[in-house]
Amino acid sequence: MLQTMRWFGPQDPVSLAALRQAGCAGVVTALHQMPVGAVWSVAAIQERQQLIEADNDKQTPLHWAVVESLPVHEDIKKGRPTRDQYIAAYQESLRNLAACGIRTVCYNFMPVLDWSRTNLSYPMPDGSRALRFVWQDFALFDLCILRRPGAEADYEPAVAEAARQQFAAMTTEEVQLLTNVVLLGLPGSEEAFELHQFQSLLNEYAAIDAAALRENLHYFVRAVAPVAEELGIGLCIHPDDPPYPLLGLPRVVSTEADLTALLAACEVPANGITFCTGSLGIRTDNDLPGMIQRLGHRIHFVHLRSTKREENPRNFHEADHLTGDVDMYAVVRALVEEELRREAAGEEKTTLPMRPDHGHQMLDDLEKRTYPGYSAIGRLRGLAELRGLELGIRRSLSDQAAAEKSTLAMLSVDAR
Repeated sequence: MLQTMRWFGPQDPVSLAALRQAGCAGVVTALHQMPVGAVWSVAAIQERQQLIEADNDKQTPLHWAVVESLPVHEDIKKGRPTRDQYIAAYQESLRNLAACGIRTVCYNFMPVLDWSRTNLSYPMPDGSRALRFVWQDFALFDLCILRRPGAEADYEPAVAEAARQQFAAMTTEEVQLLTNVVLLGLPGSEEAFELHQFQSLLNEYAAIDAAALRENLHYFVRAVAPVAEELGIGLCIHPDDPPYPLLGLPRVVSTEADLTALLAACEVPANGITFCTGSLGIRTDNDLPGMIQRLGHRIHFVHLRSTKREENPRNFHEADHLTGDVDMYAVVRALVEEELRREAAGEEKTTLPMRPDHGHQMLDDLEKRTYPGYSAIGRLRGLAELRGLELGIRRSLSDQAAAEKSTLAMLSVDAR
């Protein structure tokens, strides 16, 4: 697989030099400074490319391998009359990215919030710190801080009561910290939504249920994926994180059935998946290796991380990359086999770009300012582990194939 890491641009505390030293050949980034819905110009794309490639004549080359993300405007998600103008802008951005040689574009279709956690600094047994989601803490925010109308129906009575008791014992500082964490915007951002504005954003989805959101997603894909196909771009949706409804908002990219329906909505190879093992692995009903075997031909990008469900299975934290609830051996083996299948079939694109996701904050990074989940050393550890795992799997499959070939040759001689 093509080894990459996410980079949030010139303001990222993790430098391009650090990505290069970690062993990356590709960079996953976006024009984060651009307003959602604006066209990404060729000039702006090339400026970012030149920044990434500035030292390629002196050091190991880097290139912009994947866009993550080209965001989808909320009017498209809501199915508003203005969506067609934003879809046209999206198509133009794809054309400009293709003109600059960028062929993999990730996006998501999560309403309002792109991800949700309740703790960005959860202490692990080894002293590192991880991202965590606690259902009761989220209920506390929803019921006692946001006070969303109708929220009571979304929580078990015992959870709601425990949340209220917990809230009564919290300090003002603790309440503010939880609020800021839940309202954190995009990954790599340190800016949160304002609480007084947040409910109004939720209200705009009051009449949009899962069926309506799914149809709006399929409408978008039917308009955009054929353009991506013409351009040679793999357009790949990121699953919901977490993969279940929150704050009364529907989620429609959480299960294999969701992904299968999306792929069927527009049957062009460009309409594909960002296979995130962390997001999909939170659900017990997602068979990750099986999903790769069944949907692998439409996977364009891979996020490898492992989450660990806790005693309450709605609670989870980011585990080490090779532990947790994700069978990373089986996942990586299935991905390697998919790459080998593509090679045997003579397909043009055989290599999957992969990045280690959500590393723990550890070692020197504990004393540094880092974006939640995107510190350097934790991701370096994850990439090193995943690189070794992939190497071992490839060597094992190669040795197995050689042994089978030798056995067949011997049987052929004996038969003569």
